[in-house]
Amino acid sequence: MDLFDFTDNVKKTAPLADRMRPVDLSEVLGQKHILSKGSLLFRAIEADMLGSCIFFGPAGTGKSTLASLIAKKTGGLSIKLNAVSSGVADAKAAIEDGRKNKSMYKKKTYLILDECHRWSKAQSDSILAAVEEGLIILLGTTTENPYASLTPAIVSRCRIFQLQPLSYADVMEGIKRASIDIERGLGSLGVDVNEEGLIQFAYSASGDMRNALNGLELAALTTPAGSDGRITIDKKIASESMQTKAISMDQSLYYDMLSALCKSLRGSNPSASLYWGMRLLESGCDPLVVARRVVAHASEDVGMADSNALLIAIASYESVKNLGIPEGRLALSHAIIYVANAPKSNAVCLAMGEAIKDAQSTANNNVPSYLRDRNYKTPDDDDTPYKYPHAYPNEKIEQEYMPKELAGKNYFNEKLI
Repeated sequence: MDLFDFTDNVKKTAPLADRMRPVDLSEVLGQKHILSKGSLLFRAIEADMLGSCIFFGPAGTGKSTLASLIAKKTGGLSIKLNAVSSGVADAKAAIEDGRKNKSMYKKKTYLILDECHRWSKAQSDSILAAVEEGLIILLGTTTENPYASLTPAIVSRCRIFQLQPLSYADVMEGIKRASIDIERGLGSLGVDVNEEGLIQFAYSASGDMRNALNGLELAALTTPAGSDGRITIDKKIASESMQTKAISMDQSLYYDMLSALCKSLRGSNPSASLYWGMRLLESGCDPLVVARRVVAHASEDVGMADSNALLIAIASYESVKNLGIPEGRLALSHAIIYVANAPKSNAVCLAMGEAIKDAQSTANNNVPSYLRDRNYKTPDDDDTPYKYPHAYPNEKIEQEYMPKELAGKNYFNEKLI
C-alpha cells in the first residue's frame, strides 16, 4: 500500500462528522446572518481582504470549518493549532513560517487557533506584533464570549463574528446530505431516515451538527438492514442513538415549550413552570438550556424584587452542569419553583435597556476627570476633586458619576420593585 492509499483509507475511516465537513462555503449550513452574499464577512472573503477574526458560538456550529474554508479559498498557507496543547514556542514557529511565506512566496499565512480562549495573556501577547505586521492572520475559534475570555489586545485587533446554533431545518438538511452522499457519507450503506427520524435527530442535536452526525453514524452502523437491503432509521432508533427519549412533537414544539416555560415563570405559576421544564427534559432537551432560561428570568422578571432568585438560579445551573441528570434535576426544580413564586419586577430589564441605548449612542464620551484612574495623567485633567464617600457622614456624598452629556440621567426606577 502506498502513501496515497493509506491517506485515502484514513479519510474513509474518519468519523462521519469529520468526513462531512463542508469543502466549500456553499456547503455551510446556517449562519446566513454572517455569510449571506451582502454580509461583511462574505464580501471580505470574496475580495480576499479579510483580516484577523474570532468566531465564537456553541459547539458543532462550524467555527473551525469556516476558518479552514476561509484559508483555503484565499489560497494562503494555513497553520492549525489548539490552544489547549500549544504554547509560545508554537506561536513563534507559526510567525516564522508566516514571515518566510510572505517574503518568499508573497502569500498570506493563516493561524487557525481552536479554543483560543485557553491561551494565557503571555501566549496571546506573543502574536500581537505579527498580527499587526500582517505576518499572520489570526482565525480564532471559541465557545466562550471573546469579550470576556480573551485579552483586550487580541480582541481589538480582530473582527468578532458570532455563530448561532443550527436550526431544525439546517440539521435535517445535514442529516439528509450525509445519508445519501456516497463518497463522504453513508450513501453506500443504503440508509433511509424517515421524516420522524429526521425531526428527532434535529430536535435532540440542540443545534449541534456534529452531535447529530455522530448519532446518525451510530444508528446506521448498529441497525440491521431490512429484507430490501436498506437500513431504515425511524424516530425510535434516532432517539436511542442520541441518548434521548422520543416524544410526540413537531418542528416548532421545542420553541413553543421554551416559550411556555418562560411565560409560566413570568406569570408566577410554579406548577406550569415545573411541568414545562420537566417536559423539556423528558423530550431530550439539554438541561443547561432550561437552567439558562431560569437564570435569565431570575433577573428579567424577578430582579430586585427578590435578588435571592438569581443566586438560587445560578446555583441550580452549576448543579446541573457539574452533577448532570438526574441529580441536577432536583436543584433545577428548586430554582424553577422559587423563581415562579418570587415577587416580580422588570426594573432591572428596563434599566439595562435604557443604559444600552445610551452606551451605544454616546460611546465616545470622556470619563469625568475626577473619576479617572489617578495612576496616570491626561492633558484634559482638571482640578475637580473626587469625593471619597467614606469620608462623609453616612458614607455617602452627592457627586455626578455620569459623563456630562448624561448628567442626572436615572435608569433604575425603584417604584417598579
